[in-house]
Amino acid sequence: MTDMGREHVATTGAGWGWIIAYGVLSALFGLAALLWPFPATIAATFVIGIAFTVSGIFSLIAGLRGAGAESRGYSILLGVLSIVAGVIMIARPLTGAISLTIVVAAWLLLRGALEIVLGFRMRRRRWLMLLLGVVNILLALLIIGTVPFSALTLPGFILGASFLFGGVTAIMAGMDHRSGASAFTFPD
Repeated sequence: MTDMGREHVATTGAGWGWIIAYGVLSALFGLAALLWPFPATIAATFVIGIAFTVSGIFSLIAGLRGAGAESRGYSILLGVLSIVAGVIMIARPLTGAISLTIVVAAWLLLRGALEIVLGFRMRRRRWLMLLLGVVNILLALLIIGTVPFSALTLPGFILGASFLFGGVTAIMAGMDHRSGASAFTFPD
């Protein structure tokens, strides 16, 4: 057995409890966000605001300190815009939630249009791609038609679904790892 093979055998199964604990915690956060989407939306907007602000500060510093760099102006402008967006999201999370919701609606609208175009070009399962495009456009219109109410809950629901499914995935991977398999197996 090669050194690499022995190393794999020795570490397979180690840490499975941490993976499952992470999965349980993530799933619980997901369930909480689904049950209480408004507070989850506010929390997500606040965290994204902090991330924008911090990344803006680093971009601004890079632009100001990057003497001779071609991208100094870009870094400074991006930094200022990110700081402004972040501060607005932190100070006025409902405004930030509305912005996030409008971006999701625009993405669904564009995605639906592209799926319809692709559906007309497909030979097999055309109806399925066309249906998917129509559903995404209808979802976008529903979101747009219900702003600002949808903005109060949609980011929380998205966050909740992501945490819940991510948690379930981690729990299953941890159980696999406990039985001796690699936690997250990728093809060789």
